[in-house]
Amino acid sequence: MSTINRFKGKEEFDAIKSQIRTTIQTAFYQNNVQSVKTVAQAYQLAKKSPGTIPLTGIPIYEPEKQGLPEDAHALLFNDGNTFGRAAAARRISGDPDVDLKYYSAIIRDSIYDTRKKSMYHGEVVIGLHRNFMIKAHLLIPEDHENIFYSWLLNFQYVNEVYSEMYKYSKKIPEGDIIIFCDPDWSHPDHPMGLTFFDPTHNCAAILGMKYFGEYKKGTLTLAWGTAARNGYAACHGGLKCYNLPGKKHTIAVFGLSGSGKSTITHAKHDNKYNVTVLHDDAFIINIEDKTSIALEPTYFDKTQDYPMNCDDNKYILTMQNNGAIMYDDGKIYPVTEDLRNGNGRAIKSKLWAADRVDRIDDPINSIFWIMKDPTMPPVIKIKGAALGSVMGATLATKRSSAEKLAEGINPDQLVVEPYANPFRTYPLSVDYKLFKSLFESGVDCYIINTGHFMGKKVEPSHTLEIIESIVEDRAEFVKWEPFEEIDIMKIDGFDADLENVQYRREFMIHFVQRIQYVESRQTVKEGVDALPAEAVKSLYAVMSELHGDEDKKLQEKLLNGISDIE
Repeated sequence: MSTINRFKGKEEFDAIKSQIRTTIQTAFYQNNVQSVKTVAQAYQLAKKSPGTIPLTGIPIYEPEKQGLPEDAHALLFNDGNTFGRAAAARRISGDPDVDLKYYSAIIRDSIYDTRKKSMYHGEVVIGLHRNFMIKAHLLIPEDHENIFYSWLLNFQYVNEVYSEMYKYSKKIPEGDIIIFCDPDWSHPDHPMGLTFFDPTHNCAAILGMKYFGEYKKGTLTLAWGTAARNGYAACHGGLKCYNLPGKKHTIAVFGLSGSGKSTITHAKHDNKYNVTVLHDDAFIINIEDKTSIALEPTYFDKTQDYPMNCDDNKYILTMQNNGAIMYDDGKIYPVTEDLRNGNGRAIKSKLWAADRVDRIDDPINSIFWIMKDPTMPPVIKIKGAALGSVMGATLATKRSSAEKLAEGINPDQLVVEPYANPFRTYPLSVDYKLFKSLFESGVDCYIINTGHFMGKKVEPSHTLEIIESIVEDRAEFVKWEPFEEIDIMKIDGFDADLENVQYRREFMIHFVQRIQYVESRQTVKEGVDALPAEAVKSLYAVMSELHGDEDKKLQEKLLNGISDIE
């Protein structure tokens, strides 16, 4: 049996107890709680929930394989103004500025305020192989059946197959994930809502949040943390294996929503290859044997990437924040373009990817950090393990429509999001060491830019050709002068010549920002995310290789925080 739910006695309980966990777990035993045992039952609840739109033009594809009724249809439910995640609403127990007494009181009151509502309890499995499986439980009030149903579909609802698999899964000495939710909650101190995590005790409260992505990523936040504590690299990205004649090549791509990770993961490559897909959003890598396990069966995709007549839409199970229209056949269909709002989303069934598996035994070969840094060429190869890992820790990208930003935040500003995972709740050094160990063991490290390079768009065709050349062993990398640990692939139309004075300056400006970010981790949040000295040292080594007199003057100004640089 994997994680702990029922306790043999006080000693086992003492190993996982906390004030927040006890508060939340107690709520599951209240007499206003109804356990929903099947996904078919959840479907009927969601279909009848006020505001639901049954998409009669999209019958569920092979419903018997989804645990759903034969006459089931995709369901659409729309939120109000908010249609993205709110990172500013996250609070993590143990962070220096988090007052546990204050938040404990808020969570107690939020539970008390739901006592007159019917509450639904559902459970799922996260991790689709017996080597890593966690039970997760959600408690949510009536009138939010669509969130509840989508949550059961997004993860693996418990059926006979997975119940038996879980019974013989590897033991993980931690508690089940437990999450209390109330989307109707409000508080003057938290106008964007509140997502509170006690990560080491695998529990959370999600309050005032109607967007389903908060529930998906909130649950994964705790699952990834459990993985990191138990010898796995937690991955927000996509992973696929190219089954080539005489060999295999497994790649992992890491990027925020909208970076291209799903496009790369599911690319058909004109059917040139036999490809096996693990997942496009959430998986873990075993540090010892470099095998990989998917955490979710389904896919949570942006709908605007799939036109209204796209055949892929037949795999939709639920939709959020999309328009609807009636055709002359009298049936209701979704408007998949982002006309109603940005970031329309859908959960697609596991059947969408015919080449899908839940575990890849072939060791990972290559990791790609996806960046939208305009000074990064379409692709470079990092040869040093420390440099490769710290470049992941300083992954530079842009925000996407999947996020609800706090007032005053520029969505076009370049930001650093370590390892493309804004859901990490443990020290950054944990990920740094895990990924560094993968590079030390022979995994190759690449950086690909899927945005613009010095004003010119890097097209998906460029990116896919780069990846194809790497997996086929025909990629030609040469030393990127003057760097010792960075090679470059020269691509027509993308001149990354550091002898160009303007480009050299822009590159240094962005690279020094990485140094400043790593150095700032020594003091931000009282240093909880401080990295080993070798990390920043490897970045300084790159800068030291740009050692002309003008280079040194610019670097000195940048590192001293002087902003009036001509």
